[in-house]
Amino acid sequence: MKNSFLFLFTSLTICFSLSAQDKPETTPTEKKYSIENCVSELTMDKTIPTEVGYQFWFADKDFIDGRTLKMSVVAPGLSTHPPHKHVEDEFFFVVEGTAEFYLDGKTTVAGAYTSFYCPSWMEHGIKNVGDTQLKYLVIKKYQK
Repeated sequence: MKNSFLFLFTSLTICFSLSAQDKPETTPTEKKYSIENCVSELTMDKTIPTEVGYQFWFADKDFIDGRTLKMSVVAPGLSTHPPHKHVEDEFFFVVEGTAEFYLDGKTTVAGAYTSFYCPSWMEHGIKNVGDTQLKYLVIKKYQK
């Protein structure tokens, strides 16, 4: 469990850290960061309902250059969508429940404090195979 947490927070640090080469030479309007917009707390009134549960964006595409952090909550036996692929790579981190992770034709089942990595253009998906809600984080940087 300790290694999964270390992996997640190392991944988050890499994903969200801003380096000199990430910053554009000129910025039309530079975003101002403050304690108010740098803290995001889950509240049910700010969740977005889905057909299988709900989602909550801790950081959406507009917060930091397309880098996102979202929590998806999925009811037992369901998935947010069928296996798919896209240009962006992404991480899933299971917070609660039991997930079946599909990657390139193979599956594995794991519980809380497990991370899954999806490389660019590789078919992948995640499904709730438990009897309680599945809660997982999605860490992704969208293309411009």
